[in-house]
Amino acid sequence: MSIRPWRDIARRQSRQIMVGDVPVGGDAPVTVQTMTNTPTPDVKATVDQIRRCEEAGVDIIRVSCPDEESTAAFKQITRAAKVPVVADIHFHYKRALEAADGGAACLRINPGNIGSEDRVKEVIAAAKANGCAIRIGVNAGSLEKDLLEKYGEPCPEALVESALDHIKILQDHDFHEFKVAVKASDVFLAVSAYMQLAEAVDCPLHLGITEAGGLIGGTVKSAIGIGNLLWAGIGDTIRVSLSAEPEEEVRVGYEILKSLGIRTRGVRVVSCPSCARQGFDVIRTVQTLEERLQHIHTPLSLSVLGCVVNGPGEARETDIGITGGGAGKHMVYLSGVTDHHVQDADMIEHIVALVEAKAAEIEAAEGAHVEAAE
Repeated sequence: MSIRPWRDIARRQSRQIMVGDVPVGGDAPVTVQTMTNTPTPDVKATVDQIRRCEEAGVDIIRVSCPDEESTAAFKQITRAAKVPVVADIHFHYKRALEAADGGAACLRINPGNIGSEDRVKEVIAAAKANGCAIRIGVNAGSLEKDLLEKYGEPCPEALVESALDHIKILQDHDFHEFKVAVKASDVFLAVSAYMQLAEAVDCPLHLGITEAGGLIGGTVKSAIGIGNLLWAGIGDTIRVSLSAEPEEEVRVGYEILKSLGIRTRGVRVVSCPSCARQGFDVIRTVQTLEERLQHIHTPLSLSVLGCVVNGPGEARETDIGITGGGAGKHMVYLSGVTDHHVQDADMIEHIVALVEAKAAEIEAAEGAHVEAAE
C-alpha cells in the first residue's frame, strides 16, 4: 500500500513497441504527441513548428502526407526533427510506402479509408522493411460502410470491431509493432470504445478525443475523456486535438498528465481564483508567470495565493510560494517555510529568479546522483 492510496493508478499492462527511439507501452512513460498544421511541402515552416513543439516537450510528432509533394518533403523533415515523426496517411496507400522510405518512425493509417486488404499488406511490408511502427487509427467519422450498416451508427462495438479486424490483418502478416486508437468526438463514445478495446487486446493504446474543439472547449473535453481513461490505467500515448496551435496541444497534454501525477514537466502552478481579499492581482500575476516560466523543464511546484486564508497551507506543499499581504508587501515561502518578504513591484522578477535557481539546484542534485551511481 502506498502512503496515499487514493492517488494510486493501476496501469493496464500492454506490450511495448518502439516509435523511433521512443518506447510506447509497457512500463514506459505515457508519451505526448501532437500534429503539425503547416503545409508539409513547406519544409522550413514545418520544421520551425516542430521546433516549437519540441521546446514545449513533445515526445512524438505527426505530419500529414496527402500527396507526393508532401512525402518528398517528409524525408527532409524527418532528418531535421529531434523527435520521432509519424506519417499521417489517408486514402492513398502509396503515400505510406513513400513515407516509410522517407524515414517515418510510424505510419498512421485509417483502415476505413486506406483501401483494400492488399493495399494494407503493402503498407505492412514497407513498415517491416523500414523498421517503422504502425498506428491503426479507427475514427467514428470514417468507419467502414459494412460496420455502419451492421450497427446503424457509430457505437463502441463498431469502433472496437473495426480495430480488431485490422489488428488481425497485421498479426496475420506477423507484424506486431502497432498501437491502436479508437477516437470519436463524442466523449462517451470514445471512452466506452477504449475501455472495451483495453479488455480485448494487449497492444499499446493511443488516446484522443478527436475534433474536440477550440482551446477552452477542446481542453475540457479532452481532459474529461483522456483523463478518465488514464485514471482507469488505460493509455500509453496521448494526443489532445485542439483547434489551436500544436504547441498548445502539447502543453494541455502535459497538464492532463501532471494533474494525475503520471508525468511531471516544468512548473506546476497552484493558484487561487482570487477575490476581494487578494493582496495583488492574482490572475494577471499567474498569466505572466506561466509565460515567463515556459522555459523551465525541471519539475517543481509554485503556489500563488492572494491572501493568508489558504496561502500558508498551500505554500507548505510547494517548492516556492507567495502569499499576498497588505500594503504591497507579500510573504515568500521556500520549501514550505516562511522565508522573506517581497514588494509588489519586484514580485514577478523575484519569483522568476527563485524558480530558475531552484530548477538549477534540482538539476545539479540529479546530476550528482547520476555520477555517484555510475
